[in-house]
Amino acid sequence: MTDVPVDLDKHRGMAAQKATDLRRALADVENNVRELREREADLENRMMSAPATSWPEAAVKARYLLNLYAASLSTEDTRHRALVAALFDDFAKLSGES
Repeated sequence: MTDVPVDLDKHRGMAAQKATDLRRALADVENNVRELREREADLENRMMSAPATSWPEAAVKARYLLNLYAASLSTEDTRHRALVAALFDDFAKLSGES
């Protein structure tokens, strides 16, 4: 018996290797999505738990909500997309960002 592990992927056919790679990639994506949802929920809970104490803090919350809204817009809704972009430009200008 040897202490060197056997790489089983080398003993499979190409189709089986590709299927294994796809299952692994899918599992990684599903884990990343789950972690992202947990982080988003944590962020939203923290945003709701304390009121903003300044306009910049309120703008951070507004930007977050606007990003959620913009992500839900259809690609054909150019008017609302332009309005969101203009508002982001206003936020940047008023906060001194370039």
